[in-house]
Amino acid sequence: MFTRLKKKKCCNPEDNTESALEKIILVGNPNVGKSVIFNHFSDSYAIVSNYPGTTVAISKGNGKIAGKEYEIIDTPGMYSLLPITEEERVSQSYLFESKPFVYVHVVDAKNLQRMLPLTLQLIEAQVPLILVLNMMDEAAERGIEINEAQLENELGIPVICTTSIKGEGLDRLENAITSYDLQHVDNKVKYSRGIESAIEEISSLVRSEYGISKRTLAQLLLQNDRVAFDKIVQNNEEVRSIKNVIEETEKGYTDPLNYVLTIERQAFVNDIVGPVMSTTKKTDTVTKNTDERPQTSLRERVDKLLIHPVTGIPILLVVLYFGLYKFVGGFAAGTVVDYLEGTLFGEQINPWVIETFSSIVPYPVIQDLFVGEYGILTQAVTYAIALIMPLVGAFFIVFSIIEDTGYLPRLAMLIDRAFKKMGMSGRAVIPMVLGFGCSTMATMVTRTLETKREKIITSMLLSLAIPCSAQLGVILGILSFSGKALLIWAFVISLELLVIGYLSSKVLPGKNPSFFMEIPPLRLPKLSNVLIKTYSRMQWYFLEVMPLFVVASVLIWIGKLTGLFEMAVRLFGYPAQWIGLPVEAGVMFLYGFFRRDFGAAGLFDMYNAGMLTDINLVVAAITLTLFMPCIAQFMVTVKERGAKIALGMAAFIFPSAFAVGFVVNYVLTTLGVVL
Repeated sequence: MFTRLKKKKCCNPEDNTESALEKIILVGNPNVGKSVIFNHFSDSYAIVSNYPGTTVAISKGNGKIAGKEYEIIDTPGMYSLLPITEEERVSQSYLFESKPFVYVHVVDAKNLQRMLPLTLQLIEAQVPLILVLNMMDEAAERGIEINEAQLENELGIPVICTTSIKGEGLDRLENAITSYDLQHVDNKVKYSRGIESAIEEISSLVRSEYGISKRTLAQLLLQNDRVAFDKIVQNNEEVRSIKNVIEETEKGYTDPLNYVLTIERQAFVNDIVGPVMSTTKKTDTVTKNTDERPQTSLRERVDKLLIHPVTGIPILLVVLYFGLYKFVGGFAAGTVVDYLEGTLFGEQINPWVIETFSSIVPYPVIQDLFVGEYGILTQAVTYAIALIMPLVGAFFIVFSIIEDTGYLPRLAMLIDRAFKKMGMSGRAVIPMVLGFGCSTMATMVTRTLETKREKIITSMLLSLAIPCSAQLGVILGILSFSGKALLIWAFVISLELLVIGYLSSKVLPGKNPSFFMEIPPLRLPKLSNVLIKTYSRMQWYFLEVMPLFVVASVLIWIGKLTGLFEMAVRLFGYPAQWIGLPVEAGVMFLYGFFRRDFGAAGLFDMYNAGMLTDINLVVAAITLTLFMPCIAQFMVTVKERGAKIALGMAAFIFPSAFAVGFVVNYVLTTLGVVL
């Protein structure tokens, strides 16, 4: 019945390209399995993560069901049609603009009571709808039973039970889609008299050219949704009329109207869920002791250990030690890179490439571009494949395992209090951890944060003190000669992160964001999922990094021909000498403009050439980590935060990195520290 088509790239919300195919749109809360279902129906790959906030862009792909081709669309997670986060705003906008064949609302079956309010909102919106009760295996583990037929009868829409990660029930979902017959479904929720009267009055003032009903549009306006006002209300007279209705309605209630609507809708959900869902005790998870008190399950005990500061911080340190230091910094940056760069490329591939190219192309200028010291073939390709690729691959293996277990949301809870001191919430742990893979990608993910202030602070810290996986791998590799050197580097970077974050929270106006995050159950990572995600991320990263290495080699070649390169090296040589480094280190910082990992590779070369003392090495590693973000991250920061903010960040980061390097060099030299 189901046939895959050729791959189609994921797209951004800004991509307004319309397909002639009928659309199947997946909607629902974060972490309910939407992306797994998307991957089943479409040959486009979207990252399937065990934490909210992954699907920032809207993913699109094509798939055939029963011989008919559809466009499959995976929207960002949303809790309600009234948006709070940027993700929900993106999804809401898509609901406004689309008129699909069918919406597939995916919910976590074990949390049915909490997720059905969105189902009722979609029914009120009068959109074609299928409800999918996913994760039925986890519901069964908790003794939860759901009467699928009775729930279908109560709601008046098709209801399908699935366990998408195992492929169970997806054939029934395909049948439901192919046999779907759009019929009008009566509205299920009746609000109190004052609310219903206001909805009816506002409905008469709005137009119906959008993809959702006038009743839903009226509710959004009644709750003062600014996006709805911008899209729906066209003139000042309509604004005044609607606001008069809102003001009159508010007088009849002591609570805010959005709260009233939510409570009344939830009350209706409670009436539905009671008869259709039952819970039986599971003797393997909950038993009674002699005191008749239920014992805590193993999963609950592990949960408490992960989020409690006394036990959670040591666990985090263990994860960082074995995941980043030993695997990325030791195995990948040591064993794998040593073989690829030193043996394979250094002794076999590059000598043959230089000899062959030089014999074919006799012109020294062209030879210098392709096989010279900074040549495209001898340096750009070598760095990208032999140095960057194994480091990035190792990091993404670790990251995929961590996110598949469900550890990231628990880490967010653990550090939420500390992040609050820096003007962020625990939710910011997602882009911050992603920054250790690629800060460019992490900067894009900051759009999932709640407030503009939090987005600016997080972007600032990503640019300042979070090394990408390639840079981190090289630094861990070259500092591994001394545990003391590594501790000094980690201490200074952590202190800079905390101090600048705290000062930013005091300088920037605004309140600390609230913290709300879906906590998924702990799971054993699935090997196939880890490998697919690692491959997908490596492919994305490599396709981005390789052209930039080539561009860097070309710019260096042009700079050498024109003399600009030597001028820039001399310019960077002054601050390098100021922090105790040789003037040649200016090349390393110049590389850092092209990519952070490009600069780290230059540091690696200087270390191998014996040009740096132990203290020089620590100072250089600290300064380079705190140095300007790479061109790609800077451009993304301009796009996300605006040119003024991005330039302001750069103006602060550049001098502060060398100032910290100067202080560290002075302290270590004065104290005569031996590493």
